Amino acid sequence: MPDRFLAVARVVRPQGRRGEVLAEPLTDFSARFKELREVFLENPGTAPQPIKVENVWPHKGRMVIKFSGVDSISDAESLKGRHLLILAEDRMPLPPSHYYLWELEGCRVVTERSGQQVEVGTVTGIEPTGGVDVLQVATPHGEVLIPLAQAICTKIDTQARTILIDPPEDLLDINA
Repeated sequence: MPDRFLAVARVVRPQGRRGEVLAEPLTDFSARFKELREVFLENPGTAPQPIKVENVWPHKGRMVIKFSGVDSISDAESLKGRHLLILAEDRMPLPPSHYYLWELEGCRVVTERSGQQVEVGTVTGIEPTGGVDVLQVATPHGEVLIPLAQAICTKIDTQARTILIDPPEDLLDINA
């Protein structure tokens, strides 16, 4: 969807006296901030608004950002807690066989049995565990949790919105 936005940072607090803000990066691609010229500010209840970026520099694992028109501490304070968004189409490209976790939500989960694909359910969320993330999958019999491990999720096709799984027998009972 071309109008879908992705959060790349969250404003933590004002930084400095000229309207700069300190932002917590929410992306693995922090190098993207060097080239950032415009972002969209999250506006709860309304559409995100575009805002020009004048300058960005790193500071203790975070980013200091100066926006056009944000020129005082009180202006910067009004942005506290808001997300900085980009259009999904402007996301960083990934190498083949890689994907963004948000792309998995809504994917069909299928397995093969006797050479036929059998529908398991639909991904409703991804649960981070600190190790292998877990897919939350809605099935006709309730929710099941499927480790997002390469040995189990053998083929992920975000274009076809399908995840092929080869689960251990005790992980999933599709005959229920």
